[in-house]
Amino acid sequence: MAAGGDVDELFELRNAFYIGNFQHCINEAQRVKPSTPDLRIERDVFLYRAYTAQGKYGVVLDEVKGSSPGEVQAIRVLADYLQNPGKKEHILKQLEAKINSSDFSEYFLLIASTIYFHEQDYDSALRCLHQSQALESEALSVQMYVAMDRIDLARKELKRMQEIDEDATLTQLATAWFNLAVGGEKAQDSYYIFQELADKYTPTVMLLNGQAACYMHMGKFDDAESLLQEALERDSNNASTLINLAVLSQHLGKAPEVSNRYVSQMKDSNFNHRFTKDFFSKEKDFDRIAEQYAASVSS
Repeated sequence: MAAGGDVDELFELRNAFYIGNFQHCINEAQRVKPSTPDLRIERDVFLYRAYTAQGKYGVVLDEVKGSSPGEVQAIRVLADYLQNPGKKEHILKQLEAKINSSDFSEYFLLIASTIYFHEQDYDSALRCLHQSQALESEALSVQMYVAMDRIDLARKELKRMQEIDEDATLTQLATAWFNLAVGGEKAQDSYYIFQELADKYTPTVMLLNGQAACYMHMGKFDDAESLLQEALERDSNNASTLINLAVLSQHLGKAPEVSNRYVSQMKDSNFNHRFTKDFFSKEKDFDRIAEQYAASVSS
């Protein structure tokens, strides 16, 4: 971060990543010429994080070598984890060994916590985040607590973020996530935050999904559908959009095949997503119970 009145050379790049404008983040990373080695490393960190967010894991695995800075190598670990589910146990053991060695950067802690979040191992994720003072780690902690239905702890974490920098994009996003979890009238407040960020920067798929979620909380399903269709046009394989559309289709009373179509798209384009894995698991459970029931009826 820039100190005092200094210009923040990476603000646009970093901010683009936070709001989900990953291609702009990549373009900006290729354009900007940071003035210090540390800033060049941070630029590369966000460059490869953006490629990872786009699902372009091969780019990261090809370009990040053993000679790359440790901060950048941390992104390679995440790309490897997402690209190669069969290596999951090996990668998790490596993470644990690295954390126990105390030889790591704040970016490694952030990446490790992200992987643990994918594993739904919130205790390990929070253990990593609590060792970092970065605002992004605070924001991810808010998400963790919301996922755990610990609104009380999310509120405390959010308050710390607001004390550090109330106007930061990350703080605004964390406030919106928190308000959505609280629900009720707070959903309207969240909508205004997402709208303001979209107006100020650009309406990304992430921000459109945030607005749509707010509308669904408020029962404005037609408005939510309009936003989700716009998000779908921007990225037809985005997991959040497909899941929200599947749920929304049921609220709108559409034919079952409409919702099923979005679920099928999830299975095809987001095979390793937690939603898809849970869905496959529930399908197997249903088939198993149905088979047992059929056997008991025929006997």
